[in-house]
Amino acid sequence: VLDSQYGMYVWPCAVVLAQYLWAHRQSLPGKRVLEIGAGVSLPGVVAARCGAQVILSDSEELPQCLQSCRSSCLMNRLPHVPVLGLTWGRVSPELLALAPIDIILGSDVFFDPKDFEDILTTIYFLLEKNPQAQFWTTYQVRSADWSIEALLCKWKLKSIHVPLHSFGADKEHLASSSMPGRHTIEMMIISLAQSEGT
Repeated sequence: VLDSQYGMYVWPCAVVLAQYLWAHRQSLPGKRVLEIGAGVSLPGVVAARCGAQVILSDSEELPQCLQSCRSSCLMNRLPHVPVLGLTWGRVSPELLALAPIDIILGSDVFFDPKDFEDILTTIYFLLEKNPQAQFWTTYQVRSADWSIEALLCKWKLKSIHVPLHSFGADKEHLASSSMPGRHTIEMMIISLAQSEGT
C-alpha cells in the first residue's frame, strides 16, 4: 500500500494486523487501544474507525514517524486521535501518565533484535499496569535464529500464536496490497504469564 502523495509505505505486517482488527471489529467499540511504533499507523487507524479509543505512539526521537501518525489521522478524518512520543525501554512521564488500556498493537516492531528487550520492557510495564490487557503483534521472521521466546520467559510474558488463515490473512494479496516475496509473517497475542487471580 503506497501513498505517493505522502510517500507512505505500509509494511505487510501492518496489513495483516489491520486484517485481524477488521475480523474482530465487533469487539472494538469502546476498547482503549495503544499502538506502539505506529509510523503510518494502519492498525491504529482501523481500530479507531471501528470505534476503539485509540492513542498512537512512536519514538520521541523520530519526529518524522510522529508526523506520519498525524498525517494518517488527518487523511482518515480522525483529527482527535492523540499522538504520543514513547521511546521503547524508557519510562517517560508520557508512559507513566497513560490512561488504562485494553489492547496494545505493534506491527513489525520486532525488526531489529537489539530493540527486542527495550520493546518488552515497555510492554511488560504496560501489562503490569493493565493486567487484563493484551499485546497484539505481527512480525516477519527474518532469520532462522529469530526468536523472542527466551525473552518472553525472562519477562514473565506468555504468547499465543494466531494462525493467519484463522482470520483470512494467508492470501498472496491482502487489502489490495501485493505481499512481495514469500514473507513469513506471524501473529501472536502476548499477555502476562501470571494474571492476578489465576
